[in-house]
Amino acid sequence: MYYLGLDIGSSSIKVALVEVATGKSVGVVQEPETEMEMLALKNGWAEQDPKEWWGYICQGIKKIKQKFAVDQDQIKGVGIAYQMHGLVLVDKQGEPVRKSIIWCDSRAVEIGRKAYGDIGEDNCKAHLLNSPANFTASKLKWVKENEPELYKMADKLMLPGDYIAFRFSNVINTTISGLSEGILWDFKEDAVADLLLEHYGIPKSFIPDIVDTFGLQSKVDAKGAQESGLAVGTPILYRAGDQPNNALALNVFNPGEVAATGGTSGVVYAVTDSLSGKESTRVNNFAHVNYSKQNPRVGKLLNINGAGIQYRWLLNNLDVDSYEEMNSLASEIPVGSDGVCLIPFGNGAERMLNNKDIGTRLVNINLNNHTKAHVCRAALEGIAFSFVYGMEILKSDGITIEVMRAGNDNLFRSEIFSDTISTLVSQDIEIYNTTGAIGAARAAGINEGGFEKFGTYITNNDHVKTFKPLGDRSTYQRAYENWKKELELIIK
Repeated sequence: MYYLGLDIGSSSIKVALVEVATGKSVGVVQEPETEMEMLALKNGWAEQDPKEWWGYICQGIKKIKQKFAVDQDQIKGVGIAYQMHGLVLVDKQGEPVRKSIIWCDSRAVEIGRKAYGDIGEDNCKAHLLNSPANFTASKLKWVKENEPELYKMADKLMLPGDYIAFRFSNVINTTISGLSEGILWDFKEDAVADLLLEHYGIPKSFIPDIVDTFGLQSKVDAKGAQESGLAVGTPILYRAGDQPNNALALNVFNPGEVAATGGTSGVVYAVTDSLSGKESTRVNNFAHVNYSKQNPRVGKLLNINGAGIQYRWLLNNLDVDSYEEMNSLASEIPVGSDGVCLIPFGNGAERMLNNKDIGTRLVNINLNNHTKAHVCRAALEGIAFSFVYGMEILKSDGITIEVMRAGNDNLFRSEIFSDTISTLVSQDIEIYNTTGAIGAARAAGINEGGFEKFGTYITNNDHVKTFKPLGDRSTYQRAYENWKKELELIIK
């Protein structure tokens, strides 16, 4: 028997199967094999057709069933992870009235910024733990102002995962965690964020019914079964945005536990029981998957746009053949890269730098002594230093780090990268070979098996290695202070 997990990204859909009894991953497939299309009618816009997500999901389910000879009756539940902050607007028949405005679309930035000032910084911090910023509620306000005819047709707003659950079941609902990522949850009142809805003039009827993150949310109906290849009655048992889900996939649920991701962009996601919005302009605060009023668990999410994309840029533009060659070159250079510093923020505005877009800077190059090996080392160190800098912001907001876990992705596979972070924050980094889709599949069993059993799935199946702080921290600290000095010269 199996659980099925979905990870709905903006590039592709991943579908995973895990064994119910052991949590062991059977396999993962991807649809499409290339990348999904993204529509950008103007600079800073990003839209996708939610019906295309559903089409790829159906293809992926059929593919994974065929690949591993799994019958529909062997799939005992579904877990859904999805790209956060997207807006899906549907009419009374459940038909999308427009394409989804997805997470990386920036058209509502000014709307959110104005709302933060009008509602008041203290009110936003106390109730929303965030600025309304460019999140789902602000995107809906943009539609109301700029596409009034479409807005009049709309009956409900959904997040991407809500829409997919609806396509399976013909039932519209959402979760507290999902609403919080749209800045639609009031933590102080433990209710839908009326203060923001009223400010934007959006009726509360737009908000779907709320269900628990874990447990029976809906069941696959006849139409959903016919299209997806799942059996009628298959339960939808879990739903969460991708970053809370990535933390779940790494068994990060409690205060002091931190999940990190080192892909194209970097993420540090720290769980706390504090409802603090102190750093709300630099750090996002969302209800974690196990949040409740009685047992508050908030995920503080710090995003670093200029992370793996920087290293990939070097791969494409230096005379090197692979990341492995770059890592080998970097290992020939001492800690601190002989003074060379690379400031990696070249992928748009950085929220943790108060939305400044400072670009990438390579400084202190000596044309007689430094080589591409120095640049490779400086790049790995610079990205690692940006993670450490971000964790200092999190600590200023009350975060403590007791356990740090990361996926076995590009950056954390590098010893230089992981050793640098581990040594500077004086913390082990546990590396696990898992994915968001596998995490979502396993999460389908939490309501029955509990969090303790879920944790054994990860420790028994996924642990790769643990990086431990190195003995000589002073060398790393000097290199970090040198990098930080260069950064602060730029952002002042």
